Parts: sequence; structure tokens; C-alpha cells
Amino acid sequence: MTYFDQVSETAAFVRSRVAATPEIAIVLGSGLGAFADRLEDTVVLEYTAIPHWPASKVIGHAGRLVIGRVGGRQIAVLSGRAHFYEGHPLTTVTFATRVLGTLGIRTLILTNAAGGINTTFSPGTLMVIDDHINLMGSNPLVGSNEDRFGVRFPDMTEVYSLRLRTIADQASSAAGVPVRHGVYVALYGPSYETPAEIRFLRTIGADAVGMSTAPEAIVARHMGVEVLGISCITNPAAGVLPAPLDHDEVMEVARRVGAQFIRLLEEIVARL
Repeated sequence: MTYFDQVSETAAFVRSRVAATPEIAIVLGSGLGAFADRLEDTVVLEYTAIPHWPASKVIGHAGRLVIGRVGGRQIAVLSGRAHFYEGHPLTTVTFATRVLGTLGIRTLILTNAAGGINTTFSPGTLMVIDDHINLMGSNPLVGSNEDRFGVRFPDMTEVYSLRLRTIADQASSAAGVPVRHGVYVALYGPSYETPAEIRFLRTIGADAVGMSTAPEAIVARHMGVEVLGISCITNPAAGVLPAPLDHDEVMEVARRVGAQFIRLLEEIVARL
């Protein structure tokens, strides 16, 4: 079975389980899964029960697809994602994105927990992603192109939709949840970056660093899906403060800002 056939089979499976196919999808990053509990009239599919769907084994990722309604809108929420550092090829990391595009999702909101490179960002800052730098050492479009997904050389001038970023700013004002804007840089991981690497990343224009999002955004744009990215800055990056980095602290900050994050997402969805 080809990759395209696997994606198609998975999309058909998901479609057969829901009464209405959503047009909006949200991928929830580490510690940000509480939003999925806000959906009404839900259908919950564990990743392990979905054909070909990669499992999510990282702490803070529930590993389930939740489809339901928020503010009268039918949306799909991915509580957890597969990561490159787990040993998956990028085609596997972006498999869920391919399925979402095949389902007919036209708007994809990607969220993540990230380290703050910009020294004006404090833990708990929500950053709308204006652009990204992919330093993972590979690209999910490497290999033969599947024309049924998209063109061989997709344009990446506006990976993160200006229209959606404007909506995020409007939602921020309406919800009373402040946001910042910046550039996200994606690294392979799983080790956190060294202070020297953070100084380099700051020099090349990065404001936040993480280990996800960029491959999903590239694949979504390959399929003509509009993308919004939001980072939750959970910690200062290495060397910003004289303290070691700890994943438990990342999770704690993500949980602490959860209520604000949920308000912002609900306001954004209402405006789409």
C-alpha cells in the first residue's frame, strides 16, 4: 500500500466515524491538551485505534483525536503529535497533517511549547508565529512528489497566513489575552539547545525554539491548507538564565497558562 493509499484509508476511517466533517483542525502541543475537553458532542478516537496513525509517546501528549463542536463550529483537535526525535521519518511525523488535508480541513492551527530566545519573552507568553526557520536537517517533502497532494515546489513566502495572524490579534484583544509575534526555529532534538546554539539562533533572527510545527506547516501549505501557529513560551532558552532546563517545568508553565490559551483559541475559532 502506498503512502497516499494509507492517508486515504485513514481519512476514510475518520470520516466514517463522524456525522459532519470539520473544516478546522487544531494540533495541541505539550501540556496544552486541556482545550480538547472543551469540545461538545464529541467523537474521541485514540491514535492507537486509527489505521496507520502514528502513536504519540511524549509526556504531555494524550494521543487522541477529538472531533466536536466549539462555539457552533465543528473542529478536529489532535491532542498530541509524533516527533522527529522519536525516530519517525518526517513522512510519519506529518502523516496526521496529510490526513487532515485529505479530510478537507482548510484551516490548521498548530500549537507548541517552546523555549524563549527573545529575552523580552517571559514564561507564559503566547507567541503568534510570523515565520519559521527549519533547522531539522531535512524536509517532509524530500523524495518523489505526490501530485495529488500538491506541487513539487510549493511556495513558502507566507507559511503562516497573514489573514489568520490578523484574526489572532483581534481575538487577543477581544479575549483580553495578550500575544506577541515572532519567528519560530525548529530543531531536531531531543536534547535542549546549548547556550552557544541559542546565541547563534538569536543572531539569525529566531525568537522561540522547539522540536515540532515546521514540518506540519510545510506539509499543510503543500496541500493548500491555511496555517496559524501559536507558541506557548514555557521557559527561557538555554543560557538566558543561569539554570538548567527541565521538561517538568515546561509542562507546569503550559498548564498554568492553559485557561488563557483556551480563551484565545475559542475566540479565534469563533472568528474563522
